[in-house]
Amino acid sequence: MEVIKTAIEGVVIIKPRIFTDARGYFFESFSQKEFDEKVRPIRFVQDNESKSSYGVMRGLHYQKMPYTQSKLVRCVKGAVLDVAVDIREGSPTFGQHVAVELTEENHRQFFIPKGFAHGFAVLSEEAVFQYKCDEFYAPESEGGIQLIDEALGIDWRVPVENAILSEKDLHRACLKDSVLDFKYGEDLYK
Repeated sequence: MEVIKTAIEGVVIIKPRIFTDARGYFFESFSQKEFDEKVRPIRFVQDNESKSSYGVMRGLHYQKMPYTQSKLVRCVKGAVLDVAVDIREGSPTFGQHVAVELTEENHRQFFIPKGFAHGFAVLSEEAVFQYKCDEFYAPESEGGIQLIDEALGIDWRVPVENAILSEKDLHRACLKDSVLDFKYGEDLYK
């Protein structure tokens, strides 16, 4: 696997080595050994999958301490715009984001470390999206930031009038009004 660094340290895109022939393709979608060596040592404990139609936007989600999560995500059908937002107070990249298009054709994956909010918008007619998480889902620890927070400057590539959000995501606070418990420089992996 090739690890592509982004403008925010720790947030990476993973490009697999794909073998194709007349029968189709094959690639290794995850190797614990390679991930630990090339990205960071981690232990994923939960896999999730969602199916959504065009215009669905999910996020910007995170889990609060002590249940904060890292995610390794990919789109196995269709296309999504996937986004990670730095929510570590004091970070030189606080409030900045990385956006990457994940598709069934490019097979890329996106690693979102702890201390980041995560969300995506479905760009295709339908999308099937998979997540690996290094902490179990803890509903009491749920957190989120408004997807359509203009201060974040995210171009979701879905017109706002076509966006489909959950009731919960629709009413989340903007980043400037959010109470966060992530501090830059704090080791979130201990």
